Amino acid sequence: MGSSSSNCRNASVNPYRVQNAGRFSSNNQETLTKPQTNPKLGSQPSSLGVNSDAVQKIIPAVTKVDLNIAANSKAHQTSTFDICRTVVNPKLVVRRGQSFTVVVELSQELDEASQDLRITFETGKQPLVSKGTQVIFFLSSEIGPKEWGATQLSKNGNKLTLTLQTSPTCFVGKWTLIFDVIKRDAPKDKSQRYKVPDQVYILFNPWCKDDIVYMSDSDLLNEYVLNEIGKLYTGSQKNITSKPWNFGQFETCVLDVALYLLDVSKLKVEVRGNPVNVVRAISALVNSNDDDGVVVGRWSGNYADGHSPASWTGTPAILEEYWKTKEPVKYGQCWVFSAVTTSVCRALGIPTRSVTNFQSAHDTDGSITIDVHHKIDGSIDNEVENDSIWNFHVWNEAWMARPDLPAGYGGWQAFDATPQETSNGVYCCGPVSVAAIKQGAVNEPYDGSFVFAEVNADRVHWRPNALGTMVVIGIDYNIVGKYISTKAANSGDREDVTNSYKAQEGSPEERAAVLRANQLASNRKDIYNLPTTDVEFSLLADTKETFIGGNFDLTLKMKNSGNSIRTIGGKMEVKTMFYTGVLADLVKSENVSLKLDPGQELSFPVHIFASDYESKLKDSCMLDIAVMLFVEESDQIFVKKDTYRLRKPHLVIQGPTESKLGQELKVDVSFTNPLSKALTKTYLMIDGVVQAKRLEMSKVPANGVFQSTVSVTPNKVGKKELIVVFNSRELEDVNGSLPILINSS
Repeated sequence: MGSSSSNCRNASVNPYRVQNAGRFSSNNQETLTKPQTNPKLGSQPSSLGVNSDAVQKIIPAVTKVDLNIAANSKAHQTSTFDICRTVVNPKLVVRRGQSFTVVVELSQELDEASQDLRITFETGKQPLVSKGTQVIFFLSSEIGPKEWGATQLSKNGNKLTLTLQTSPTCFVGKWTLIFDVIKRDAPKDKSQRYKVPDQVYILFNPWCKDDIVYMSDSDLLNEYVLNEIGKLYTGSQKNITSKPWNFGQFETCVLDVALYLLDVSKLKVEVRGNPVNVVRAISALVNSNDDDGVVVGRWSGNYADGHSPASWTGTPAILEEYWKTKEPVKYGQCWVFSAVTTSVCRALGIPTRSVTNFQSAHDTDGSITIDVHHKIDGSIDNEVENDSIWNFHVWNEAWMARPDLPAGYGGWQAFDATPQETSNGVYCCGPVSVAAIKQGAVNEPYDGSFVFAEVNADRVHWRPNALGTMVVIGIDYNIVGKYISTKAANSGDREDVTNSYKAQEGSPEERAAVLRANQLASNRKDIYNLPTTDVEFSLLADTKETFIGGNFDLTLKMKNSGNSIRTIGGKMEVKTMFYTGVLADLVKSENVSLKLDPGQELSFPVHIFASDYESKLKDSCMLDIAVMLFVEESDQIFVKKDTYRLRKPHLVIQGPTESKLGQELKVDVSFTNPLSKALTKTYLMIDGVVQAKRLEMSKVPANGVFQSTVSVTPNKVGKKELIVVFNSRELEDVNGSLPILINSS
């Protein structure tokens, strides 16, 4: 047999020359009679003619096809899919552009001098050669790279071991595999046909150099395609918290759900080979806003008719519920949307990670600024739609080339399944090149302006002047896009990727990107022309971590750098808030009234006690600090907003770090209730080494210690992580995890 070098790592055979897919069309054949089925052998051969016995005397029939699932899935890095490992009716999952082997058994030996073996791959409802959804080729001596084809690896009587190869650009999905044995000089309607009973799953292949999602670094592939356990980062820029998550992309229903979502999206089969189209469709389908997608978003705090977003520990439980009902699952918030998206994309073979942006701007009007409107007295005008800054927001990045964009814009592409704003009338976002965002090239598709604003917008304060005209009274620079974070590859550490999105804050490169984006996307070009000021203001909060139940201090600092006395008036307000920036209950309000002599510096302290906030906290445990100060003599205005997050306790997990498959193990979990009230309606969510399950727990006394021993029986081998989350009515998402090596029994 001929040979050539392969462009795909782990390819089991050499690539080969492509055949003329158009040599035979499906329209040239009569409808097949319904085959008799043997569950062990699959569909039995049938003839394309009126005299089946006569045809079989001339042409051998394919009687069985062994898909070599174990060997092929190992070579294609798909052996961890549950559907490949199940004892009953396992499925073949391969990656495109890489060869795989099958054993074809015939009723008699193939006469290579007069007979051909024709192979057909079909996908979609109406397979057509012209659409690329039907591909037909013949057994040949060699096949070129990047092409469909088949070669004979060996022959043992009436058994042929074949190597099949798919194109590295073929459509991702389930393909039907058909074998026809034909006699070259016989009429085209005389052939023996065998349809493999189970469809073959063909995925993206980041191990293949010719695939648009190719990634060269094996450590990154292990993390962003193969790793089932990860971390999501939440909290605030001053108090970053990691949340363990079971992505579970290889669990039973995940791949089928991923492909089902592409069907629901009505994404044409013939564009499902392009990851740009695929991830954009997924970003729309993971949320339920337009199309009955996977997860219903809710931020109100009322989750009585579903699941609290903080209670989820992994994706499989969400997708299993969706797969059973085909109805959106209640409820999720940004980290849930992102985690489900990561699972779906990794299942399809697209390198994907969840990324958290702290101080994430939400620009509602495409101005690339965060606009806050004040009344004449300085208070925020809530009757005007104001942009907001979320304490954190979690989206996704997928790795791919972008031949549709200028050179240099390939690599990580940001996209977002959280329904914030519509894009072309649909609640989706991206993918947009992260490299393009860094340069302020916001006009590159898709949704560059929105993503740029999330990481690099300035906050602009507006207030009516004496004539009633809204004018800019202040601009806050360097306030959004903080500590952009993802889990580091092959490590439990947090990786800061802020530099991928923007140059160092305040640098000429960063300011140039902001101005470029403003010129490309905003109708307001002159907002950066502001008068100078002579009073310097700053707001400081305790730098030490404050756990729920603790006290902390805020300090206003003022310095008069001018030559005249300045009279300062205004107020500071502290309110509880949701992580999206939506304000809730007032915690404390302090009026400011003082005079500053030339050169004088003053500090104005504000003390916050646990009794001020404890009964008002929302599930994010975040406080909003808002300051509005006026300088009477100069009309200078100082506006400042900041966030303070109270830290939740950590769930301590103690247990063995090694166990065996199917062997029960016990772990102890504990934490101290930081609240001066009892925790009620308590339960634990267990995930990671077992299928997600809920365990009801007892009430935890005020300031008391919670302790429980949990028994679990691992259901998978390998390096796993036990994830445990405590939830109650009063305190949610107290989490912890324990790495465990699960050996075969």
